[in-house]
Amino acid sequence: MLSQALPARAADEKPAQHKLKVAIFSKHLQFLAAGEELAKAAADIGFDGIDITVRRGGHVKPDRVVQDLPPLVGIIRQHGLEVPMITADIVDTQTPGAEDILKTMAALGIHKYRWGGYRYVAGQPYAAQLEQMKPRIAKLAALNARYQACAMYHTHSGTGVVGASIWDLYVLLKDFDPNAVGVNYDVGHATIEGGLGGWINSFRITEPHLRGIAVKDFIWAKDAGGNWQAQFQPLGEGMVHFPQFFAMVVDSGFLGPLQLHFEYPLGGATDGRATLGNITKEEVFGAMKRDLATLRGYLGKANL
Repeated sequence: MLSQALPARAADEKPAQHKLKVAIFSKHLQFLAAGEELAKAAADIGFDGIDITVRRGGHVKPDRVVQDLPPLVGIIRQHGLEVPMITADIVDTQTPGAEDILKTMAALGIHKYRWGGYRYVAGQPYAAQLEQMKPRIAKLAALNARYQACAMYHTHSGTGVVGASIWDLYVLLKDFDPNAVGVNYDVGHATIEGGLGGWINSFRITEPHLRGIAVKDFIWAKDAGGNWQAQFQPLGEGMVHFPQFFAMVVDSGFLGPLQLHFEYPLGGATDGRATLGNITKEEVFGAMKRDLATLRGYLGKANL
C-alpha cells in the first residue's frame, strides 16, 4: 500500500485555525463504573471527550465489545462528549476479537484506535526484525481499510520497545497509508527518549503519519537507590517544552484526537486500578481539572 503523505504547504501559507478538543484516557477513571458515572465525571471535569479503554481490565472487555461498547458510547454522547478514539490491546490481525472491535467501532462512527506493543528480541539485528514486522502491519492496514479505521501506534519510552526512538516507526510505516496505520505521538515519552533535539526530529520524521497526540510531563530525578529515573509530574511542572511543541503542532495541521494522561501519583487513578487507595475522588478530580486548565492555556496561546 503506497504512502499518502500530507500535502505540502507553501512557506507563506498559514494553516487553517481550529480548536483542538481534549479527551481523557479512561484508564485514569477506571475506578468509576462504565456508564453514567464515567460520563458525568469526564463532563464535570471539563473534557470534550473520552478515549475508552477496550482491553483487559478496561471499561469495556474485548470479548464484550459488541454488547457493551454501543450503550457506553451512547451514554457518553448524551452528556455532550465525543468518543474520538478507543485504546485496544490489538497488536495485529491475530489479536483475539480484533475484527469485532473494528466492526463495532465503525458502526458507531469511531475511526481511530490506539495500537502497539511490539518489542525487539535481544541479540538479534534490529533492522531485520523491523522488516519481519512489516507483513503483520500490512495485514492490519488492510483490515483497517476495510472498516475505515486508523490504528495509531502509541510511542512509549524504554529499552527494547519498538517505537521508543520513533525513527523506527518511520521505517515501519513509511510505505503504508497513514489513514490505516499511523502514530499516536506521546510528547512526554518522546522527550524522555530525546530531551534536547531528539523529540523535535522524531516529531518531524513521523509527521505525515501523525494521527493522535498524547500529553504528559516529567522530570529526571534520582530514586531511593540513587538511580536516575524519569518521574512523571503535573502538567507544566516538568521538562516538556509545550509552547514549542504546540507551535509545531500548528504547523503540522494536526486535527486530533488529543489525549491527556495522568501518570504522576494519583492513587489508583495513575495505574488504572478499580480503587483509589488513600486519595479521594475530589483530590483526583481537582488534579485533573488543574492539568486540563494548564493544557488549555498552552492550546490557547498556540491558537489551537
